Amino acid sequence: MDRLSNTVRPYAWGSTTLIPTLLGVAPTGEPQAEMWMGAHPGAPSRITRAGSAAEASAAPSSPPAELALTDVIAADPAGELGRPAVDKFGPRLPFLLKLLAAGAPLSLQVHPDLAQAQQGYADEERRSVPIDAPHRTYKDANHKPELICALTPFDGLCGFRRPVEAAEAMEGLGVDSLKPYADLLRAHPEEAALREVLTAILTADPAQMAETVAATAAAAERIGGAYAPYARIAHHFPGDAGVLAAMLLNYVQLQPGEALYLGAGVPHAYLEGLGVEIMANSDNVLRCGLTPKHIDVPELLRIVRFEATEPGILRPEASPSGEELYETPVDEFRLSRFDLSPGAAPVDLTAATPQILLCTAGTPKAGELGLGPGESVFVPAGEKAEVSGTGTVFRATVVA
Repeated sequence: MDRLSNTVRPYAWGSTTLIPTLLGVAPTGEPQAEMWMGAHPGAPSRITRAGSAAEASAAPSSPPAELALTDVIAADPAGELGRPAVDKFGPRLPFLLKLLAAGAPLSLQVHPDLAQAQQGYADEERRSVPIDAPHRTYKDANHKPELICALTPFDGLCGFRRPVEAAEAMEGLGVDSLKPYADLLRAHPEEAALREVLTAILTADPAQMAETVAATAAAAERIGGAYAPYARIAHHFPGDAGVLAAMLLNYVQLQPGEALYLGAGVPHAYLEGLGVEIMANSDNVLRCGLTPKHIDVPELLRIVRFEATEPGILRPEASPSGEELYETPVDEFRLSRFDLSPGAAPVDLTAATPQILLCTAGTPKAGELGLGPGESVFVPAGEKAEVSGTGTVFRATVVA
């Protein structure tokens, strides 16, 4: 079992206070958006493992060297991940665990399914689109299902609402330039209505769209109530067509412990709050607003699922062992939670799959390692692991 040293990403939308408050440190004044835990090559966690080659080669007086978890896994995939996981997912950790702290809205986005990702990646490789090009859509050939579990009250957008509900919301603002969109939403069957309106929003003349968004923001600010989130979004993204696209989606408020699962083709955006996020280890994102980055409208329209859905808030399912599992339909990750009580017997978590254990409250122990909020450990497949003490521990692993 290895204590993880993790990187915090300073994306502009990040909260300046939520992650520092959890960690019990003073804010720096800079946004702290995501703490990454895992083996993503962009910011792999680091470990100091006794007996490592790096440590053995160091001078006796030198401090132990930190090793990137990517390098540790690459040196012995079957030993670190277990043969079942390697056979199923290849020689890499198939998930990325995060603390996500939104102080402003993230981009409105969708993710492809596995077949779409493979096709899109192969197409861009065939056309020699540079992997770091701003207009590159597929960074890899993997899908990116994800789950967010709230640690604080957490606001977001998830999935299309019924077209008639979106039409009523637009009409309620009394903005003349929204009327054509509302009319389209009422004039067609569900899938055609959602497709046509999203297409019209994303392909509108930018100057006219900026005027419509400004009028929408002013009306939402004036009316308040259910319109307040759209005024807040427009404040961060003035003139952005994504403000209108957001009105097509379900507005969701999670309470601590509740979660959302985001499957392929489901448009979504996180607005504000702190949560534990887990996802398949992929960078494939198709944006559809609330961003200055490239929006590939034709590909987006191919990927989006144009169907009204309920947000599907998840609550954990308890087991006799005390493990509370967030059920999802994917195998790349499995997220569960343990609320540990004083005096309770240690909980055995030994498994044939790799694990990351994350403390979010209290002072529990993972094996002999004491953990505080925001601290985490990596447990190689098959290694003895148990948690004890008092607090909350999230367990991330795979189904293999």
